[in-house]
Amino acid sequence: MIAEGESKVVLLVRLLNAIDQGQHSFEDLKDRVAEGGKRPSTRSLRRYLAILTNAGFPLYFDRTANAYRFAGGYSLKRLDLSSGELFGLVALRSLGASIGGTIGASIDDVAEKLVGSAGSGARARVEAGSPVAFRLSEIRLDKRGERAFALLSAAERASRSVRFSYLDKEGNASTRTADPYGFIINAGRVYCVAFDHRRRDKRTFAVDSIGDPVVLTRTFVRPADFNIEAYAAASISGVLHGDETKQVRVRFAPRVAKAAAAARIVAGREIEERPDGSVEILYSVADVDELVRWTLGWGAQAEIIDPPEARTRIAAVAAEIATKYTPHK
Repeated sequence: MIAEGESKVVLLVRLLNAIDQGQHSFEDLKDRVAEGGKRPSTRSLRRYLAILTNAGFPLYFDRTANAYRFAGGYSLKRLDLSSGELFGLVALRSLGASIGGTIGASIDDVAEKLVGSAGSGARARVEAGSPVAFRLSEIRLDKRGERAFALLSAAERASRSVRFSYLDKEGNASTRTADPYGFIINAGRVYCVAFDHRRRDKRTFAVDSIGDPVVLTRTFVRPADFNIEAYAAASISGVLHGDETKQVRVRFAPRVAKAAAAARIVAGREIEERPDGSVEILYSVADVDELVRWTLGWGAQAEIIDPPEARTRIAAVAAEIATKYTPHK
C-alpha cells in the first residue's frame, strides 16, 4: 500500500509527464493522473498545478491548442538511448530473468524504470524479446534465505553489524557477530563476505545457511581498501581464500585453446600461445584444489604442467574417479 506522501509524489510525476507531452486539456489531465480509476477534483488538480508552478516548472495553458505545456522549449527529456544502449537494456532484463530471486527482481525493477523513461520505442524493443540468452544458475533462496539476504543487504547499506546463527558445511553450528562487507553469487548460491568479530578476520558465509539474523545498533567502517570484486577475483568460485595465492600452469589443446583463453576464471593469469595452436595459462589462485576440479572439466584437453604437487593431486583425483567407473567383476 502506497503511503499518502508517496501517493502524492507519484501523482505529481504523472502530471509532469502528461504536461511534457503538450497535448492534454484540463479534463484530460484528470484522466492521466487518475489513481485506481478515481479522477482528482477540479479543485485538487488546480492545487497540484499550483504546486508544480511554485516549484519552478514553467508550465502554461495554450488556449489555441487547448492543452497544458511547458514554456520555452522546456522538457523533462526522456532518455535517448542509442542502439547499443538499448541492446544493453534488453540484455539487462534478460539477465534479471535468468538470475531470478530477489536480486533478479531488483535488476528487472531497474530495467523497467529505464524502459519507462526511454519512451514507447524502447518499450516496444524490450517487449520484442532479448537477443541474448544467459545460461546462469538461478538463485534459489527459501523464505528464510530471502529474509536473511534482505536483512544482511540492509545492514551492509547502513554499515550495521549483524548477529546470526550459522551452520557450516561440516554441520557445525555457531553464533556469529559480523560486519557485512558485500555479496558474491556463485552457482546459484549467495554468499556474504563479512568481518567476523570472533575470528578477527574476513569470512564468507553462505546466506542460505544463516538463521535468525538480527541487525544490531552497532555500526562499522568498511576498510577503504576493500573491494568485493578484487576479493572474489583470486578464486574461481569467488568464495575460497587463503593467506597467499599459488601459481598453477595448465596447457590446453588447440581445439579448446580459444575457449580456455576466454574463460576469465581468476584475475591473475598469464596466457602463452604455442606454435602448435595450444595455449599455456599460468593461474594465480587462492585454492589449488579448486583449480584441479575445474581443470578436470576439460577432460583430456587440459593438462596441469606444474607445480608437481598439483599434478600429483589431479592424478589422484582422476584415479579416484576412474575407480567409480571400473566394471565390477
